[in-house]
Amino acid sequence: MSANVSPILIVGAGPTGLSLAISVRQRGARVIVIDRQTQGANTSRAAVIHARTLQVLEQLGVTAKLLEEGIIVPKFRVRDRDRLLLDVDFGELPDRYPFTLMLPQDQTEAILRTRLLELGVEVQWTTELESIAQEGDRFAAHLKSPDGNIDMHASWVVGCDGLHSKVREEAEIPFVGGTYRQEFVLADVNMDWPLARSEVDLFFAPQGLMVVGPLPHDRYRIVATASKPPEQPDMSFIQRLLDERGPPSESGRINDVIWSSRFHVHHRLAENVVSGNIILCGDAAHVHSPAGGQGMNTGIQDAVSLADPLLHAMNGDRSQLLGWADARQKVARSVVRLTDRMTRLTTLRPPAGCTARNGILSTIGRISSARNAIARRIAGLDH
Repeated sequence: MSANVSPILIVGAGPTGLSLAISVRQRGARVIVIDRQTQGANTSRAAVIHARTLQVLEQLGVTAKLLEEGIIVPKFRVRDRDRLLLDVDFGELPDRYPFTLMLPQDQTEAILRTRLLELGVEVQWTTELESIAQEGDRFAAHLKSPDGNIDMHASWVVGCDGLHSKVREEAEIPFVGGTYRQEFVLADVNMDWPLARSEVDLFFAPQGLMVVGPLPHDRYRIVATASKPPEQPDMSFIQRLLDERGPPSESGRINDVIWSSRFHVHHRLAENVVSGNIILCGDAAHVHSPAGGQGMNTGIQDAVSLADPLLHAMNGDRSQLLGWADARQKVARSVVRLTDRMTRLTTLRPPAGCTARNGILSTIGRISSARNAIARRIAGLDH
């Protein structure tokens, strides 16, 4: 690609933005990556990497390192306290990655940043997009940084800047959907836990749902619904969740809370993801429930699949880009529907509804083809 072509400006240095930057840089494009946060401000947040994402990340040369640092988990189990309702075995998938990989998001980002640095690109931290304006066939972008204001030109602007996307706002693209009424808590902990580290477990209980999965360094991730939780749930709060919702025979004991937060869950879709030379990727284009661990995975897949269509568009052929936009919108709608159904199913409160749900899951658990279909869908192999 000609050196005098204005660079691609990628706004947001999370997994989606980093994956896109690596993909286009590997193809010779000039790229600038900015993020309004300071380096290292991101926490562990997303922690699940599915089989399809591990496949596409092979193109970036990072899958081996992710596997080295993460925890391989071949089982996903749904329980009503002690009672096993559904056992989904990713090990039965006909794939070279027949498992889920558990790795905190900050570690995933560190691996991606290292790869991007190898390609000669460094993220410009604490740098914020203030405005963009079309000037002929390129954009004038006004940025704000600790060193002062920066004005630059870009051929394309890609918003990988999340739920509150400034790029989406500048492009005036509607973000349609709503917010679930439940609040969730998330915590990474050290604890004594009675179940195997080869499984992620979703628990139903009258007080709400809880998910427990293993992380590297003998840690665990806990996600649960909660009524008016504190902003940073402490050890006693998380312990109470375990006691109320985990296996009653031996619910586990928290030794330390490494990090915790509360959050609301949104379900929203951008009306379109391409507007002129502006593109939306990842959470800037679609947000949904964390059920099934789909968010980061869908964003990374958006990004890696965008690289070739974007470079074709830069050379005057937009047909592949429009095809990409249509395909990824269909995937996003499918993921939002899946996670919405999972969220509504898992957050049922009326006893009769819970009994019916548990009965249906137990029936599904006895049908191997149904279990395999669930595994494929969660792993992203249907896309």
